Amino acid sequence: MGGFGPRHLYPPNMKQLRGKPLKDFLRQAAPPEKELIFILQDVQDPVNVGSAFRIADACRVKELILTGISAQPPHPLVRKVARGKHRRVKWRYTEQAADAIVSLKSDGYTSCALEVTAQSIRYDEADYPDKICLIVGHEDHGVTKRTLAACDMVIFLPMYGAGASLNVHVSLGIAAYHILHPS
Repeated sequence: MGGFGPRHLYPPNMKQLRGKPLKDFLRQAAPPEKELIFILQDVQDPVNVGSAFRIADACRVKELILTGISAQPPHPLVRKVARGKHRRVKWRYTEQAADAIVSLKSDGYTSCALEVTAQSIRYDEADYPDKICLIVGHEDHGVTKRTLAACDMVIFLPMYGAGASLNVHVSLGIAAYHILHPS
């Protein structure tokens, strides 16, 4: 009878790619046409921050901006979860997310907060420009009023269960991939 373990997860003719074949396979995809920047506003949990670095690397994010009380490298858990991506992804710290947003607007970026407000648009119904800054907020309190006031648009992910939200890094990944691949 079957068994458990990696060799039993795939039919006999399928094998996981590793090393150079994996890199060659992943290079088939064209780079994203949109420029994406992440702002993490007061994201306290180092697991969320480390995961954001991995998502940023996967999405070829131009820059990741940490603000307020966000955990930062070299925090050991950020480093562990990021698996080295904190060294590959360009990042910086800025005290206030709103200040970073204003600066990015002068460079042609549209700011888009991921938050539930009365004006939020479903993430899959929004029109995203070519240069977009995606903002996520604190795990419990979300994006602050000051930061929301600086944003051009606000999107949300619909929730179909009893919970009101997903984990910060999960939401960031869903929204980022949709922005890069809207169809």
